[in-house]
Amino acid sequence: MTSRAETDVRPITEDEFADWLRAVKTGFLQTPVMSEEEVAERRRRFVPGRYLGAFDGGRCVATFRSFDQRLTAVGGAAVPADAVSGVTVTATHRRRGLLTRMMARDLAAARERGDVVATLIAAEYPIYGRYGFGPATWTAEWTVDVPRAGLDARWAGPADGGRIDLVDGEEVRKLGPELHDRLRRAQPGAVDRDELWWQLATGAVRFDTSWKQPFFAVYRSASGEVEGMAAYEVDDNWGDGKQPLNTATVKWLSGVTPAAERALWHYLCSIDWVARVKSGWRAPDDLLPHLLPDPRAAGITSLADWLWVRILDVVGALQARTYDGEGTLVLEVAGVDGLTGGRYRLDASADGASCTPTTESADITVGLGDLGALWLGDESAVRLAALGRVREERAGAARKADALLRTPRRPWCPDMF
Repeated sequence: MTSRAETDVRPITEDEFADWLRAVKTGFLQTPVMSEEEVAERRRRFVPGRYLGAFDGGRCVATFRSFDQRLTAVGGAAVPADAVSGVTVTATHRRRGLLTRMMARDLAAARERGDVVATLIAAEYPIYGRYGFGPATWTAEWTVDVPRAGLDARWAGPADGGRIDLVDGEEVRKLGPELHDRLRRAQPGAVDRDELWWQLATGAVRFDTSWKQPFFAVYRSASGEVEGMAAYEVDDNWGDGKQPLNTATVKWLSGVTPAAERALWHYLCSIDWVARVKSGWRAPDDLLPHLLPDPRAAGITSLADWLWVRILDVVGALQARTYDGEGTLVLEVAGVDGLTGGRYRLDASADGASCTPTTESADITVGLGDLGALWLGDESAVRLAALGRVREERAGAARKADALLRTPRRPWCPDMF
């Protein structure tokens, strides 16, 4: 058996990409058989140094990938992020420190590049906290019982003068990127989408031979401006054979105005033969239930943590976001790698913020993973204090932190990566 010291952790070469991708699929319990076309398309994203592998006797037994990302902070600033994906360790090589070695290498490189945060979607909850990541956004899915929702069965379009049109994938690729960019700039927790995302979402590029073309609906305001878009699929369920009981499943829905969201949800609930609408991944405080005459018709069928954030630059992160309140907060940040922790003074106001290392006495002590959730505005320091994850060094400091850091609406990341 190869010893731990002999297992080589390093960036892969482009020639090793197919073997690396096969290891990724094996780790995610997917068939490792791939077409040449799939390998070629996925190789388009290859960036030297950003794809890591662990090799035992020439065989790739662990994988790790990161890529440049822009994450929207509170207030709309696009923060440079190190997005982590494709993390696997083959079952034959667990508990050998391979992930720790790959993670340390990647995060060190991210700090050198000047990335402010690192991000990931965690398949398993217990893994990433030890590397300083913490859940910073959550996601919910609703299933709408259409007959119960109370909508007008004769609904024929938005009452605000807008309109909904069905379009094809080519039109989505023209209109979608600009619409998403508008959404991303206004939605803390959202991330950017590259050209390949839109190609995969519309079938211009296909990795899966079973891929099914969805329907695409676009909402235009009364002035003709594109303000919303949705992609959805519909199954074929006739129940007892006497009446259609189909379900429309939303793959993604983007609305930059409440009017666009209302129109798109009402449209989806008005489609003939559709008895249920599954919302797909939405923010936990999404408007959907309350856009229906009977909000109880929309039942939550899933609620889970989603985007995990790891602060790489405390000063940069706290200065990048905006604050509705005004005040000073001294944070003792408990780092996990000896590089990110420290004590920082935050001076915040509606006009901007400054953050500097300090030797002043701390108001609160917070772990690096929980700082990410506080930074995006979703978590409550008072709640974390009750859980023993934030320690008040001054009485009332947690409430003071909430007044500065929490946001009126919850952050949300619409994307999986």
